[in-house]
Amino acid sequence: MIELSGLTKRYGEKVAVNDLTFTVRPGIITGFLGPNGAGKSTTMRMVLGLDRPTAGDVRIDGRHYHELKDPLTYIGALLDAKAVHGGRSAYHHLLCLAQANGIPARRVHEVLDTVGLTAVAKKKAKGFSLGMGQRLGIAGALLGDPRILMFDEPVNGLDPEGIHWIRNLMKTLAAQGRTVFVSSHLMSEMALTADHLVVIGQGRLLADTSMARFIAENSRSYVRVRTPQRERLLDVLATAGIAVAPGGGEALEVDGDKAEAIGELAARHQITLHELSPQRASLEEAFMQLTAESVEYHAHDGQPAAGPLPPQGQAQGQAQGQGQGQRPWGSDWRKG
Repeated sequence: MIELSGLTKRYGEKVAVNDLTFTVRPGIITGFLGPNGAGKSTTMRMVLGLDRPTAGDVRIDGRHYHELKDPLTYIGALLDAKAVHGGRSAYHHLLCLAQANGIPARRVHEVLDTVGLTAVAKKKAKGFSLGMGQRLGIAGALLGDPRILMFDEPVNGLDPEGIHWIRNLMKTLAAQGRTVFVSSHLMSEMALTADHLVVIGQGRLLADTSMARFIAENSRSYVRVRTPQRERLLDVLATAGIAVAPGGGEALEVDGDKAEAIGELAARHQITLHELSPQRASLEEAFMQLTAESVEYHAHDGQPAAGPLPPQGQAQGQAQGQGQGQRPWGSDWRKG
């Protein structure tokens, strides 16, 4: 379990993280979302003791990171896949981590097999592609068989098979009762992976809720209806007290989840329907709705922004699977 209480980080006058309080619980995948510059990476760095909070507290299973003996056996993290000595092979990179944390060398072979890098274990990391680097970083996070896993953008550079693999891996970890905390900008993937969401904007907590509730509370759901008997259907729906709005083309839109009621009314009055389709918002739409006022960098769809150009070098708006050979990685190496 990861517990944040009033966590704050300032860099001079800049408040990167502002009084964050939330808990990342075991047994589920918690997605960590926010626009660029929201403070996600800074928050994760403070969890690992890489940055010192200006105020507040963060604990891992009740203790600060620096209080953990052999910390990789408590929490495994992937924050930067490039944080590897390029002259070391994948095997020796993991072996160094294992020796520093009292982990048997045989565990290195197990995690290399889990992430699909056994065939390139003796190759130097500087020759790895971005996707291979991500897999090596994930192997490092898994090395200590920890109860807590934390991943920052874990699918960067992975091909579709790799994305499917890491998604299933995270679900397996959560099903084993582990704490899984993952940050990503890939909304479609987060929608398939996360059970719970923590959303921040400009360093402040915006949401701490289930995936389903987040989408329901921050988006519009409606029913799209098309019929050649438009006026008759409008009369029937009005009589039933169902409000209707014009949609695109000849379609009608009815707010809420009323598809069954509309279908039954149409059947009862012998009205032909060409379309009766519930339209539910995506995670991306709900996220954009909630964070609209918290976006720090705005693009302008190819049109020049009003006002003077920003100073030289200032940041600009940015656009933004189970793998073969995978084996259960939670081995009993501690028993040996």
